[in-house]
Formats: sequence, C-alpha cells, structure tokens
Amino acid sequence: MCFFSSVVLAVKDPTAVERANLLNMAKLSIKGLIESALSFGRTLDSDYPPLQQFFVVMEHCLKHGLKVRKSFLSYNKTIWGPLELVEKLYPEAEEIAASVRDLPGLKTPLGRARAWLRLALMQKKMADYLRCLIIQRDLLSEFYEYHALMMEEEGAVIVGLLVGLNVIDANLCVKGEDLDSQVGVIDFSVYLKSDDDIGGKERNVQIAAILDQKNYVEELNRQLNSTVSSLHARVDSLEKSNTKLIEELAIAKNNIIKLQEENHQLRSENTLILMKTQHHLEAAKVDVEAELQTYKHSRQGLDEMYNEARRQLREEAQLRQDMENELVVQVSMKHEIELAMKLLEKDIHEKQDTLIGLRQQLDEVKAINVEMYQKLQVSEDAMKEKNEIISRLEDKTNQINATMKQLEQSDKDLLTQTRTIAMSFVKCASNEAQHQYKLVKDISF
Repeated sequence: MCFFSSVVLAVKDPTAVERANLLNMAKLSIKGLIESALSFGRTLDSDYPPLQQFFVVMEHCLKHGLKVRKSFLSYNKTIWGPLELVEKLYPEAEEIAASVRDLPGLKTPLGRARAWLRLALMQKKMADYLRCLIIQRDLLSEFYEYHALMMEEEGAVIVGLLVGLNVIDANLCVKGEDLDSQVGVIDFSVYLKSDDDIGGKERNVQIAAILDQKNYVEELNRQLNSTVSSLHARVDSLEKSNTKLIEELAIAKNNIIKLQEENHQLRSENTLILMKTQHHLEAAKVDVEAELQTYKHSRQGLDEMYNEARRQLREEAQLRQDMENELVVQVSMKHEIELAMKLLEKDIHEKQDTLIGLRQQLDEVKAINVEMYQKLQVSEDAMKEKNEIISRLEDKTNQINATMKQLEQSDKDLLTQTRTIAMSFVKCASNEAQHQYKLVKDISF
C-alpha cells in the first residue's frame, strides 16, 4: 500500500518527490556530520569526508528548482545569485561576500558559492543567513521556480536542521582549495550503517545531548552578555540624553521667562504707542479740518480776485483795441498829409509865379505840419508806453494764474503768504492800470 501511494505521488508531483528525497539526504548528512564530529573531536578540516558530503548535499538542495539564466554566451544555473542576495538582507553577511569576492583563485560563480558555504559554516551563521533568505519569498522568486525546495516548507525544515551544526567547530582553508572544478556527487555508501555502528548509537546520543546542552548554555550566555552590554549602552545614552534634556529644560524655562517679560514690555509699549497714535490722529484731524476751512475761504477770495483781474484785463484789452484804431486813423491822416504835401509841392513847381503870394499861406501850412508832426510823435510815444503797459499787465496776469495753481497744492503757511503776495500784486496792478488809464485819457484828450 505504501509503495502504491509513493508511486501515485511520483506520478502526480515528481518535484515533491525530489524535495522529499533532498530533505531526507539533508537529514542524513547533517546527522552523520554531527555524530562523526562529536566522535572525532568536533574540530573538522576541509578533507573530512562527511563534511565534504554535507557541502555536496547543500549544493544540490540550493540548486533544486533554480531558474536558468541567460548569459552572453550560453545558459547557466548558479546558486551564487541567491547567496549574494543575503548581504542585502543580513548586514553581517557583507564581510563573507566581500571575502569571497576578494579570493584570487575563484573564477566561477559556483566556486564563489562553495566558498560562501564554507565561510558561513565556520562562522556558525549558515542557518541565520538562509533563514533570512527563505523569508523573502518575493526576492527568491527571481532565482527559483515556484516548486523549488527553497520556496517550499522543506527549505524551512533544512534551515532548522542547520541550527544543529553550531555545535561543530570547523577550520577550513578556502584560499588554496580548487572549488571551481570540484564534482558534486553524493556518496550514498557513507550513510549505509553496519551492526557495529548501531551498538554505539546510544553513547553518541548521550554525548550529543551533553554537547547540545553545553552549546545551548554558551549560546544563552553569549546572548545574555550582548543583551547586558546593549542595556548598559542604552542606560548610558538615556542618562546622557536625560542630562541634556534637563539642561535644555532649564534653558527653555529661562527663555520662557525672558519671553514673557519681553511680551509684557512689548504689550505696555504697544498700549502707549496706541494712545499716542490716537492722540496724534485726533490732533491731525482737527488741523486738517481747520486747514480745509481756511483753504475754502482762501479759494473763494482768490476766485473773486481772479474774476476782478479778468475783468480788468478785458477792459485793458478793449482800451488797447481803441488805441490801435486811433493809431490807424493817425496813420491814415499822416498819409493824407504827405499826399497833400506832394500836391502842394507840385503846385509850387507848377505855380512859381504865385509863390510869392502864397508864401505866407505856405508858412502857415508848414507851422500846421510841424504841429501835426509833433502831435504824431507824441501819439507814437504814448502808443509805445501803452503797449509796454499791456505786456506788463499780461505778464502779471500770468503770474497771478501760476500763483493760484501753486496755492492749490501748498499747505496753510504757503496759502497765507501767497494770499498776501497776490493781494499786493493785484493792488499794484490795479494802481498801475488806473495810472496808465489816466495817462491814456490825458494823452487822448
């Protein structure tokens, strides 16, 4: 019945049979290695046959279900890829990986993987390294098929069996050994026991139990020592941090007190500044209202002055127009006189006979001509004076307009001064205008 079930299992899932066979071989190899090492004295070297068979079995276990990777020239299957991944998961494995890469005699990835297994055994960390590896199934899926031994429960069982190898002390020389060209063949004759070996089984079991207990005590002591040292370091760091925090707390309290005092002082200063600002605002508001009233009154007075000046300017312009008309009349009279003189001279040349009789009349005409010429000169001078007076009045009018524009943009003091200056200018202009007007009237009369 058992044979039939095993045949059915092989037909259904051959990979499960392969995993079971490799697990059984790993159990036999690890058990035989521990028993032989205990009887041999626990210190092993590279030529020890059970140890060599153990590495061969581990190599077959790691190769099971390994994916074929393409290289530049061919396809290859190597276990160095997943083993190299251990240093990323377990920081203590970086030293082993660096040592394997620095070995001069290794040329193939398989040789580096064999050297890595030997160094991990000497460090008694093989179980820890492989346990970190099998936990990360998503990373292992890049190197192994889903049915591989390292992806299934058999891998975890083998890792648990490897913990027992911590009782073995191995001294292996990896540097001079040719690991690239070794042929990994399992020697099943090593695991076939005779009747003599059965008799010493109980003795080996007792010795193994004693050594296991001793190794457990040593391991426990090592863990306790590491725990105590880490606790001491943590206590020291906590004391230092506590002292530092106390100092920082005292500094923070002092800073808080200073900040509170500064806050109180700033609040009082802010209150005083607010009161002063309100007082200044009220005073400024009163001043602005007074200036506004003054500006309105001064603007009204200036408007009246401006209207009066415009009226006077219109009158002066009309007077100038009248003077110009009178000047035109005088010029026409002058032309008529000149024409008359020419006619008289013609008459004198034509009527030389009547010259003596008309001499007296001619003298009278000459006297009249001289008198008219003097009047013309006087009228021309008066006209020039009037033109100058009108130009000065226009300049003063322009000055009054500019002064009024400046008065609209200046403050109270400038408004007062400008008003005084404008009043004086207007008075002077009006006086001069009246004086000139009287002169013009006199001249015209």
